[in-house]
Amino acid sequence: MTAGPRRLTAPWVWPGEGVPIPDGAVLVGAGGRIAAVGPETQVPAPPGVCTERLAGALLPGLVNAHTHLELTGLDAHSAHPADFPAWIRQLIALKAARPFATVLAAARQGIRDCWAQGVTTVGDTGDSGAVIQALAELGASGIAYHEVFGPDPAQCDAALQAWVARLGELARFAGPRVRLGASPHAPYSVSGPLYAAAARHARAAGLPLAVHLAESADESALLASASGGFAEAWARRGIPLPSLPGRSPIAWLDEHGVLGNDVLCIHVVRAGDPELDLLARRGVAIAHCPRSNRAHGHGDAPLAAMLARGLRVGAGTDSVASVSPLSLAREAAAARALGGLTAGQGLHLVTLGGAAALGLQQEIGSLVPGKWGDLAAVRLPGPVDATKLAETLFTAMHEDVSLTVLAGRTVWREAEAEPGTQ
Repeated sequence: MTAGPRRLTAPWVWPGEGVPIPDGAVLVGAGGRIAAVGPETQVPAPPGVCTERLAGALLPGLVNAHTHLELTGLDAHSAHPADFPAWIRQLIALKAARPFATVLAAARQGIRDCWAQGVTTVGDTGDSGAVIQALAELGASGIAYHEVFGPDPAQCDAALQAWVARLGELARFAGPRVRLGASPHAPYSVSGPLYAAAARHARAAGLPLAVHLAESADESALLASASGGFAEAWARRGIPLPSLPGRSPIAWLDEHGVLGNDVLCIHVVRAGDPELDLLARRGVAIAHCPRSNRAHGHGDAPLAAMLARGLRVGAGTDSVASVSPLSLAREAAAARALGGLTAGQGLHLVTLGGAAALGLQQEIGSLVPGKWGDLAAVRLPGPVDATKLAETLFTAMHEDVSLTVLAGRTVWREAEAEPGTQ
């Protein structure tokens, strides 16, 4: 779903690659892809194409590397119980009580909420199938990683067959801007045999993978010492406990052939140098969710060490059930403080860095001819020189998004400050 040719100009264009452009312009072609970017005088409007003059700055549409948009509306669940496994059980009960129509409406609202923040692409995980349907219906952009669960090895075949069948049903919603992905959920909810089988199927089908990994102390204790809240839950269900003395979740997944450059590892809080070195060797990407990590008491992921190793890292909000409100700008601010990042590095996490984490860096994340015409416009407080632009943009994206464009099509506009056209 695209719009016709469109030219947008602004006092500043921050392309995400290269240097900022004063008095810049972006021309989006009829197919929804960027045709030209540069100084306004060098990017003329083709005959019959209107120019939309914006105050402030244009930047690439933001990329949220990890969401659970089917949980939109469950903000009240942000009041966490004392332990993470208990929170998971409560969330499962809340999800089970929602009919699919409610979940689909929640997913649609979650997408619109993203657009209002300048977010044009999401990496979403869920098990209902609602998000990929909503993405397709709204003409949105993202990867919908469909989850599979099954901690009991005895149930591996049945869980795999049901999941593969559901992936086949959901494939009809995939398209140029909507990808179907695979998500064997987490080490505390998926057995080793199911992890291995799910990864093999995903790769054979050409589906990108996402896994929640190394998130909590209970997850680590389950594998390393068969203890903690998840181990207790497994024991109550009669599920055999692992016997892997000292094994980390990251090493365990690698032993099952899961880790690779097609995998998005979500959270990765509990990772020392050996684990980070392994992740770097395998070429995985990271979805960094600092506010959620802290809200659950998991601690801080080693962001600076990840970046130092050249890992692809994008920022993600996680779900409103974990932390509310959903705000990618707040995640970027938290990540910046944690990692000691510059404003430019913080912007990278939610633009080209997020795109790279999802494996979409050739398609989105920067304003480059040939990429999709996904843009966000932000208001600036006044004239800004180049040396202060990144810092000003980083602050402005929190509250001052005025327009969101997806493949050349306006998907959100601030009602009180509609730009004029020429």
